[in-house]
Amino acid sequence: MKVTQVHTILASVVEEITGNSDLVLEDLSNIVDVGKAVFDATSVDNYVKKLVNRIGKTDFENRVYTGTGSSILKDSWEFGSILQRVAMELPEAEENKSWELTDGTSYDQDVFHQPKVSAKFFNSKTTFEIAVSFTEKQVKESFNSATELNSFLSMISTTVQNALTVSMDALIERTINNMIGCTLAKGIGSGTAGAITIDLKKTSPIAVNLLKLYNDSVPTAQAVKAANALTDFHFLRFAVATINQYQSRLTKISELFNVEGTKKFTPLANQILLVHADLKSSADVIVQGDMQNPSYTSLSSNAEIMPYWQGTGKDYAFSNT
Repeated sequence: MKVTQVHTILASVVEEITGNSDLVLEDLSNIVDVGKAVFDATSVDNYVKKLVNRIGKTDFENRVYTGTGSSILKDSWEFGSILQRVAMELPEAEENKSWELTDGTSYDQDVFHQPKVSAKFFNSKTTFEIAVSFTEKQVKESFNSATELNSFLSMISTTVQNALTVSMDALIERTINNMIGCTLAKGIGSGTAGAITIDLKKTSPIAVNLLKLYNDSVPTAQAVKAANALTDFHFLRFAVATINQYQSRLTKISELFNVEGTKKFTPLANQILLVHADLKSSADVIVQGDMQNPSYTSLSSNAEIMPYWQGTGKDYAFSNT
């Protein structure tokens, strides 16, 4: 084991923390062991310089990764392959003739009114696997007990599960991205899957352009640009209010809010609000920090945070996320 005398640096540290000297540049490389991937010449004893240091404690990195967007996954089944989704159109109201009776007139009560039902069929599947081999005899020589071996195998299992979670997250994120693209194309853009042109000067009930809505509601001098929208108190408060309004509107049956133009509604308990992390943190700090009653200006309690829609890029810049 490499042993380093640190009395010199400790003396200067004490001087700093007690106020007897100014802060100085400290070299902590001899205090903090950042770990080495392989043994080197220092991994022998300090007596005869021949006895190899033994591992006294093994720490397995076994941390479960939870991921994000898990609420998008709904259900699965074991047998069969096709998902059939059946829906019925709302029947229209008709004249109630029981209140307009005419003497001597026959009224037919046995009129057949066929319900207008449609069905969608989903019959596709995506698949992948994470391949890792387990051995027992081959790795026993590296551990001191069955407990250590089991901890090692448990770490492998957890890491494989984490890899599955990361992959599932990627699929969930791309499902959301596809929905966003289809919604933008239908709501405020045009084009095909290969070439979609989005008109950022437009907005619609299907694809809501918060920035345009806000700038249309204020004098030109108070208009906000995209670059500083997430630091503008008034825009953030408007954005939160509009999101909450739409969550309420979606509970009422309407054909305005879906790309197929069918009459749909979504109870609040069934809604999933996914919010970009930058918007959520800005709204919480900039808006909530100045409010005496923050519950009035906060996003719904069921809001889930997404740190990025597709990926981080190399710098986590907002333009990438």
